[in-house]
Amino acid sequence: MPIPLTCPHCGAQTMVADEYAGRSGPCSRCGQTITVPFPPKPGGSMDTGTAVAAGTAAAGIGVVVIIVIVGALFALLVCGGILVALLLPAVQAGRNAAERVKCANNLRQIGLALHSYNDVHGTFPPAYIPDASGKPMHSWRVLILPFLEEKALYDQYDMNQPWDSPRNLALAQQMPKVFKCSTADAAPDKTTYQVIVGQQTMFPGAKGVKFNEVKDGTANTIAVVESSDSPVTWTEPVDLSFDKLDFTIGSNSPGQLGSEHRGGINAAFADGSVRFLDANNPPDQVRAAATRNGNEPANLNTGP
Repeated sequence: MPIPLTCPHCGAQTMVADEYAGRSGPCSRCGQTITVPFPPKPGGSMDTGTAVAAGTAAAGIGVVVIIVIVGALFALLVCGGILVALLLPAVQAGRNAAERVKCANNLRQIGLALHSYNDVHGTFPPAYIPDASGKPMHSWRVLILPFLEEKALYDQYDMNQPWDSPRNLALAQQMPKVFKCSTADAAPDKTTYQVIVGQQTMFPGAKGVKFNEVKDGTANTIAVVESSDSPVTWTEPVDLSFDKLDFTIGSNSPGQLGSEHRGGINAAFADGSVRFLDANNPPDQVRAAATRNGNEPANLNTGP
């Protein structure tokens, strides 16, 4: 039961829990040391001279407990903030890697479609189909639609009209997801996946290339690359010109090969494989890999 206590030094009065009986501590008013008396026996008198000290001691203990709890919470918050700061780069790196894998899967499907086209037609698709005057009329991306499970979309496309006719241009809004890199900042009808057009590449122009014309080997010859700097409408028969590229990787500047993936670009090779080309690759090595019959070795740095 509570023990009434009066400080013998200053007269301050308080009630102290009986668990503090016999303990000493400073008076909350005058600071003098007092001792909490033991409860009196039934019918006896009670010495209240030291109860204040016990009350003050109890309050002190409570304050200490509160301080410890608050300090622990603060420490947890600080440590949590540090952990978040340390984990953010790892989370971001994981997200970048995941987006890179998605892009590589797109290129892998495109590469398989190129091979399926070859199985049916005996050649890789030409970079474009020209009109009567030789002007590019239809893109290789349209030609491989049936091999990307997009036969219905292909059947709606009118091969007798140019790609930018009202009918065909309306279909451009239905770009297959496989032509869209999720990290590329491009309009919904534009793609960053392009081929390199040139007489020595896999896509010399209006002519399709046969496998036996790939003298450097299909595993050493680039077929499709990323080009974030110059996205094109996916049905448009426009790609990268071999003669206008400087073959530097990792930049989104005109004439260079760039992507939104940190450190390089994804590229599909003529054998159907997809590799990540490191930005540290010398331009002359990338140029060598872009040709199918240059008879020059291509020693590329590739990522997983």
